[in-house]
Amino acid sequence: MKTALLSVSDKTGIVEFARELIALDVRLLSTGGTARLLADAGLPVTEVAEITGFPEMLDGRVKTLHPRIHGGLLARRDLPEHMQALQDHGIGTIDLLIVNLYPFAKATARADCTLDDAIENIDIGGPAMLRAAAKNWADVAVVIEPADYATVLDELRTTGLQRSTKFLLAKKVFAHTAAYDGMISNYLGALQAGAEDAGAAVPAREPYPAVYSLQLSKTQDMRYGENPHQSAAFYREATPPAGTLAGWVQLQGKALSYNNIADADAAWECVKTFDAPACVIVKHANPCGVAVGATLAEAYGKAWTTDPTSAFGGILAFNRPLDEDTARRIGDNKQFVEVLIAPQVTPEARAVLAPKQNVRVLEVPLGTVANVLDFKRESQQHTLDYKRVGGGMLLQTPDIKNVAASELRVVSKLAPTDKQLQDLLFAWKVAKFVKSNAIVFCADGMTLGVGAGQMSRIDSARIARIKAGNAGLSLAGSAVASDAFFPFRDGLDVVIDEGAGCVIQPGGSMRDDEVIAAADERGISMVFTGTRHFRH
Repeated sequence: MKTALLSVSDKTGIVEFARELIALDVRLLSTGGTARLLADAGLPVTEVAEITGFPEMLDGRVKTLHPRIHGGLLARRDLPEHMQALQDHGIGTIDLLIVNLYPFAKATARADCTLDDAIENIDIGGPAMLRAAAKNWADVAVVIEPADYATVLDELRTTGLQRSTKFLLAKKVFAHTAAYDGMISNYLGALQAGAEDAGAAVPAREPYPAVYSLQLSKTQDMRYGENPHQSAAFYREATPPAGTLAGWVQLQGKALSYNNIADADAAWECVKTFDAPACVIVKHANPCGVAVGATLAEAYGKAWTTDPTSAFGGILAFNRPLDEDTARRIGDNKQFVEVLIAPQVTPEARAVLAPKQNVRVLEVPLGTVANVLDFKRESQQHTLDYKRVGGGMLLQTPDIKNVAASELRVVSKLAPTDKQLQDLLFAWKVAKFVKSNAIVFCADGMTLGVGAGQMSRIDSARIARIKAGNAGLSLAGSAVASDAFFPFRDGLDVVIDEGAGCVIQPGGSMRDDEVIAAADERGISMVFTGTRHFRH
């Protein structure tokens, strides 16, 4: 290892790294701001312009695009003709390349980013050097992340850089440049017609680019997929939105399965929508028990009461730190739990759960509990949901809307009481996470019966009644949420027959007048949200 070229936009740790390279008798080459930073730190560094014989030009667009740089990176040391060519032209080898690219993502994330700003943040020389070094990985080590500096130094001091390490670093490079090109393509592909003339103005963007590039990193293989005959793996976004399940830390238990992760996500997304201490129990992607309470233990007890049978083998999610009292109540119920999720698990709760070695316990940092809704909204406003179909992909913005009381429209002659209004809003939040067609009966901050995934809304209502009956719960005077409108009055009649005292639904049916008249005839209050929550 004789010569290293350093050119970085992220200068974290670069001076310290360079100082250690010098201690190992490595000669430093550098460009622009990186060279000035190293020189200011008192480190001996040679400007690339001295090697190429050309100054940086065109406002820095041309610095390293030269045979004296790319020859030094691409020459194979095991081919005499390559080495002879370097000698004939006075080109020295470059053995270590440390480069990271212009911050295109950071620049284009700004609301005031002009087209000119975006274009100038497209790196040309950096990706060219990275690809050259990574192609010639057997002879050139290439580093793109400050996190790898320590590993490289440790090996240089002891065994020398291992072949396996250099190959791993090269693979990182090609993933990195692919992601970089993908983000540029996503940005440019989303610009509206005429954006090419925007110049110093902020160009208008479409929400969905003409070509969409997505890069995910594998974090673990699954034992199998939805079924044992299917293979599976879990992949994570490079920067998952804060508070999402991908940021989990597993404290104990068996490895998560494919179905565990899918169900855990459903439970976690649901529980985050509540401001009060809440518990959500999910089984096969549907909430089977949801409740809020003055304490987390109370919320859990109410959620479990909804459907103890379905809760067996379920996923439990909490929006407050899981405490000892709640952990003991779970044990007292002798409930078999697949996964427990909370923003934090107290040491006392961990001690209670420790003997249950197979229970998977996850912490998912949520942020400030006092503003759960704002936190969720801010963290996901720029993300997209994906659904794979044969030969393609559906993309959409996430369903993060929570209807406020001020947005409700009372359409019946009888207005809901304050208590009914609270129950209706609670039921509406739950219905959003139940597979369509969804009918949810609630009262006093807890679910009483959940009907999910039926082809007929009437059948969903009847299933919810059966669930409530099995749990010994009365539906008399309950609040009912329907995730979509009632196309005929018969669906409304069924939920009233089962005991509904008030109903919340989107409205928007051709027969809304007929359904409203039915509510008045039956003497219940009904409100429209104007928002549908299909979940397929």
